Amino acid sequence: MIKLVPIQNIFCSKDDETKICSFDDEIVSKPTTPLIHPMSRIWLILDGDGKLLLNNRSFNLSKGSLVSVLPWQITEISEVHSTLRFFVVAYYFDNINEIIKTFYNPGRHNLSVVQTLSQSPVLSLNDAEFSEMQHLFWQIRDELHTQSVQEISSASNSLQLRGLSNLYITNKLIEIIVSLIRSGQMHPMPSATIDASEILHFLYTHLNEKITLSMLSQKFYMSESAISSYLNKTTGLSFFDLLNEIRIGKTISYLLYTDLTLEELAEILGFVDSAHISKVFLARIGMKANDFRKTYQSVGNMCHIKDRQIFYSVVSYIYRNYAENLQLNTVSQQFHISPKELNQILLFQVEKSFNDYLNFIRVNRASELLLQTNKSILTIALEVGYHNEKTLARNFLHYRSITPGNFRRNIELQKTQL
Repeated sequence: MIKLVPIQNIFCSKDDETKICSFDDEIVSKPTTPLIHPMSRIWLILDGDGKLLLNNRSFNLSKGSLVSVLPWQITEISEVHSTLRFFVVAYYFDNINEIIKTFYNPGRHNLSVVQTLSQSPVLSLNDAEFSEMQHLFWQIRDELHTQSVQEISSASNSLQLRGLSNLYITNKLIEIIVSLIRSGQMHPMPSATIDASEILHFLYTHLNEKITLSMLSQKFYMSESAISSYLNKTTGLSFFDLLNEIRIGKTISYLLYTDLTLEELAEILGFVDSAHISKVFLARIGMKANDFRKTYQSVGNMCHIKDRQIFYSVVSYIYRNYAENLQLNTVSQQFHISPKELNQILLFQVEKSFNDYLNFIRVNRASELLLQTNKSILTIALEVGYHNEKTLARNFLHYRSITPGNFRRNIELQKTQL
């Protein structure tokens, strides 16, 4: 039986909404109840021994374990063999992810931050690595303390001081995250089986798409009613209320650290328009989105990316027109960019190349049609944009590791209530 899982604060810091990250030292002497984390965080285990359930995947915890918890993942310390003590740094994932891809990836290589951290969220450090990592955490802790003291004693110069301090902290965070990414790429863990607990994180990472219960149904092989019931019993929120809660968390991050307009944010985050985002933000936060930005924005345009709107336009165009005869050259011409630039945009936004993203969408749509209709495989292939069923079968094998026919015969939507 599923129990209601508490949702932590949607701000990085309870004390100061503008902080780029927060630092805590925690002690756990007995198993914990599950927690949903709207804010990403990194743990460094200093002492103790136990087990962690991260989205229902089990990991051993001991001195030197480095754990990455992405936004809207669920954690539960299921076993404590000896008291666990660990550092916790909570941070705004989207901004750090964007900075890594923009400024720390000059060759625009295919850097799958989300995918790598999702697949390999726990790293076991040796003694030398642990010592270096502990020092990085100490530096973040000391800088946050210094930041608070400086702003009290030098209020007139606090904006400049905060900017330099955040730059320092950002570099330390990126060092930690790069260590996790490198380990994940060198020692990849087997892909986790699809689990209902992944739905929350999926929502967070796909807000720029049109998310519906039908879409989730074909992705997680559960009926719409089963998904709706799971979300309500887990979070206490309806599907649409939960979507708005996740969107508000991302909106706060963008308001604090970018200059994107409300119209642009509405497109990026799945709101109807700027009026919709303002209404939902006011109801949840208690102040208008623009007033929040004027009050709390202290860093300004951290990345200064003026052409981000085209990024989301490209992704949305492919997502909405997947059934058409889309080609890399023709799509890039439509947006007045080179094919290389279009591929770079997609690698940045969805961590897939043009062909990978297009085929990924088509296979997802084909999966839905295979489960919910009696249409022939050829008809489905043509309907999702392929010229023949061989091309569908080849891509289906790549993304599902099963043929379309076997998929239809062996996979069923989960209709039972959770």
